[in-house]
Amino acid sequence: MPAPAYAPPERYVARTLARAGSSFRFAFRFLPPRRRAAISAFYAFCREVDDAVDDAASTAQAESALAWWREELPRAFAGAPTHPAMQALLPHATDFGIREEQLRAIVEGCAMDIDHARYPDYASLQRYCHLVAGIVGEVAAGIFGQTHPQTTEYAHALGQALQLTNIVRDVGEDARRGRIYLPLDELERFGVATADIVDQRDTPAFAALMRFQAQRAHGWFDRALGLLPDCDRRAQQPGLMMAHLYRALLRAIEREGFPVLHRRTRLHPLHKLWVAGTVLAGGK
Repeated sequence: MPAPAYAPPERYVARTLARAGSSFRFAFRFLPPRRRAAISAFYAFCREVDDAVDDAASTAQAESALAWWREELPRAFAGAPTHPAMQALLPHATDFGIREEQLRAIVEGCAMDIDHARYPDYASLQRYCHLVAGIVGEVAAGIFGQTHPQTTEYAHALGQALQLTNIVRDVGEDARRGRIYLPLDELERFGVATADIVDQRDTPAFAALMRFQAQRAHGWFDRALGLLPDCDRRAQQPGLMMAHLYRALLRAIEREGFPVLHRRTRLHPLHKLWVAGTVLAGGK
């Protein structure tokens, strides 16, 4: 729901970004001021919509919050935003090609968390990832600076990779919220019951299932990096930082044997700094 009226847009965005994961702060800090302001406002919008569902006390409250956002978007693009995130974002919309339908798609993706606690197969999960991460990547690529149409394909592939990594990392945490994003037909194929995940039972079958999920994410990382045109590689450095940071996280989870039912794996800040420096120095 809207932040208090006394919170100026810039202060609201700064507070939201301060709560962001350090991977995002690493990626954004290297941008020129105008692009950094735009991506920070966009992040604040995404965070607000996501929290409208995750922090809701009830399904009714989550539905009410998203209904409000469905009304806010056309109001904002008509020139009368009321939420500080939209007040901060709208001045950048024309410059960076941010469209109402893109933000509406993100809202609809977050709405899937209300009524899609399970996904029967990967095709249905892929649709969710497209809305909550692929579209986010598309908007972000435009803000970072896109000159080639194929960069949109790269952004969508990278969004899939990042979201699949999130799903691997957060299996236990999501299950405690009543959500299992792993496709049900794949659980069945590997002999893992939903009760095994809810009850945090590490089994050889669960480890095999997670290796399969990790390999799928790696495939999307490979696809994304192969799609990015050389002419946009420098402009897309923030996204490349996220790609390499998340892939390093995925590899750390693999090395640790997928402890994801019990805890969240994190990268050391010095490792993050090294990755950021490698990307800035021209590493791919």
